[in-house]
Amino acid sequence: MQRLTRRSAIASALALSACSQGAKSQPAVTPPPPLRTLTPFPIGCCVQERWLHEPEYADLLGEQFSQLTAEWEMKMEYILREDGGFQFDRPDSIASFAKARDMALHGHSLIWFANENDAFKRLDGRGKPFADAYRNYILAVVGRYKGVARSWDVVNEPVADDGERLRDSLWSRNLGSDDHIALALQHAHEADPNAVLFLNDYHLELKPNKRATFMRLIERLLKRGAPLSGIGTQTHIDYDLPAGAVEAALKDLASFGLPIHLSELDISLGDHYVPAIPGDRIKRQVAKYAEVAEAFMALPARQRFAFTIWGLRDDNTWLRGDSGQRPKDQPLLFDEAGKAKATCRALADVFSRRA
Repeated sequence: MQRLTRRSAIASALALSACSQGAKSQPAVTPPPPLRTLTPFPIGCCVQERWLHEPEYADLLGEQFSQLTAEWEMKMEYILREDGGFQFDRPDSIASFAKARDMALHGHSLIWFANENDAFKRLDGRGKPFADAYRNYILAVVGRYKGVARSWDVVNEPVADDGERLRDSLWSRNLGSDDHIALALQHAHEADPNAVLFLNDYHLELKPNKRATFMRLIERLLKRGAPLSGIGTQTHIDYDLPAGAVEAALKDLASFGLPIHLSELDISLGDHYVPAIPGDRIKRQVAKYAEVAEAFMALPARQRFAFTIWGLRDDNTWLRGDSGQRPKDQPLLFDEAGKAKATCRALADVFSRRA
């Protein structure tokens, strides 16, 4: 997921200043059992390191979830400095928290089209020095968390928004469109042969053409023997996504027989959402959470790698975020006070019944 600007096309920055009552929380429900106790596969959540220092946040996170993904602090944008040096303080803190709370760690992400670091830009067009730096970066990051991170998003969002082609990037221009992905997988496998290695992308349920392009990429990589061992589908969706879209995407992706990570789930209440105005959006959002959980549980048990929510409380969501795309959105499982919402109950009910 892009930290600041990636989905600016999804939502406009509307302050809705006419709504003087502010962003009221959805009604809390009787707390369900902790989600992490309901499934044999990990239930994940993304985090920023600064939030782990808030005791109430940390306790709720550890109680409910069994896997962590760094929202952005294990990406190149944080780890690799402009001078080519590395900083691991925040990733190390996240990894330590996961270990202390008996949580798995999912690495996110090694190579992303939007992270064109100055240290690599200086090597643009230089052939072997660029390729060597690419390998060394992946070996350094994966190697540091060998035996700690169970899995990695090795290449994040390789397909262009139009769904018709792979993205053009600093990586593809220097190493090749498919080749930079295959090389990243090879280098990550070299650094940690036991880690599960993913390609991860978004709108695979919303845009069938993008899913088809993504699947053709997977076919080519597997045919050439690249050590791809998992498929990540982010699942940033809206409450009004057509019924069956997530199920169709998961069925297609599961056809490779690889583990599936539903990797960044949130369900937005959409543009122009005004909490003070009654409506059916919340009911439809709750039903959509249940639908997504049902679709995931319909996968063969061996392919259910993990089910990750992209944020703990509504005030942590990227949809409100720095770009202010949907400043009153309530897309997650817990309200600003950390109380379970009906969305949380919907997931718990499906998992309790189907696990």
